[in-house]
Amino acid sequence: MPAEPEDNLDSVIADLVDDEDENKSAEQNRSPLEEMQASAEVEFSGPAVQLTERAAEQVHRIREDEDLDDDIFLRVAVEGGGCSGLSYKLGFDYESEDDEVIISQGIKIIVDPKHMMYLKGISVDYPDGLDARGFTFDNPNASETCGCGSSFAT
Repeated sequence: MPAEPEDNLDSVIADLVDDEDENKSAEQNRSPLEEMQASAEVEFSGPAVQLTERAAEQVHRIREDEDLDDDIFLRVAVEGGGCSGLSYKLGFDYESEDDEVIISQGIKIIVDPKHMMYLKGISVDYPDGLDARGFTFDNPNASETCGCGSSFAT
């Protein structure tokens, strides 16, 4: 017995709704990094990611305080969000086979290659004064930065 036309229409509508939900889900799971572009031709001198002496001292202190394993390294990254579009991320992580490795001030730094275009030439400092305390970023790729310095746009 053939299916009722109404049943077929309901199936078609249900399939269309499911497809729309899948497309929305894929769009929501897409990283803001995929939508942003930076110039791969940024000119800089020195290492791709650099720590100042003060930043390196602070990283050493944190490693000691947290009693981190020797196979956990400083990861420098960016993520979508913040006032200007992208935010800096620092943390300790295990190295993946795809990571780029930089040594600065004796600290092994790992960076996902997808993030490198936003970080190339960046200098990470750790001021410890009255006007600023914490990690700060001097990024030659940033065309805009927010007032607090934790986010940027290219």
